[in-house]
Amino acid sequence: MPDTVGYILMFTAVGIAFVLVNLCVGSLLRPAKMNKEKGEIYECGEPAVGSAWVQFDLRFYVVALLFVIFDVEMAFFFPWAVVFGKANQLSDPNLPIETRIAVSDTFMAAQANSETVKAGRDRLVARNEMAIKKDVLDAHDMAWIAFADIGFFFGVLLVGFAYLWQRGDLNWVRSLAAQKEG
Repeated sequence: MPDTVGYILMFTAVGIAFVLVNLCVGSLLRPAKMNKEKGEIYECGEPAVGSAWVQFDLRFYVVALLFVIFDVEMAFFFPWAVVFGKANQLSDPNLPIETRIAVSDTFMAAQANSETVKAGRDRLVARNEMAIKKDVLDAHDMAWIAFADIGFFFGVLLVGFAYLWQRGDLNWVRSLAAQKEG
C-alpha cells in the first residue's frame, strides 16, 4: 500500500512539474508585443462578423451532448467483450490445458495477487477430468450471464435512443410548424 501512495505522489509531482515547466518556458519564448491585430477576436482563423452576443442554436449543444453520452456508453462494451470472449474460450471442452491455464491466469490476475494465481494454476493442473468439465459448465454459464447483462444494458440504451428519436432531438432540420403542433 505505501508503494502505491508513493507512485501516486510521484505521478502527481511529475504532472505538476510538467505543467509548470511548459508554462515557464512558454513565457520566456513567446513575444510580448501586443498590437491591434493580435488583440482582435477571430473564429477558426477568420475575422469575426457581427456581434458576439448572437443567439446560438441549442441543437449544437444537444447533438454534442448526445454524442458524448452514447460514445461514453459504448466504451463500456469493451471490458465486457474481453470477459465474454474469455468465458467463451474457457467453455470450450476441447481447449488444451496449457491454454486453459493461460486464460484462467488472466482472470485470476485481475482479482488477486501472484501467490493466488500460482496456487490457482497448480490447482488447475492437478484437477481431474470431472473438475474441468464443471469449469467448462461454469464458464458457459458465465458467458450467458454476461450476454444477458449486456443485452439489458444495450436495451436501456436503445430505449433512450428511441425516446430521443421520437422527441425529434436527432432531427437536425426541424420546421417551425412541426414544433408548434407538438
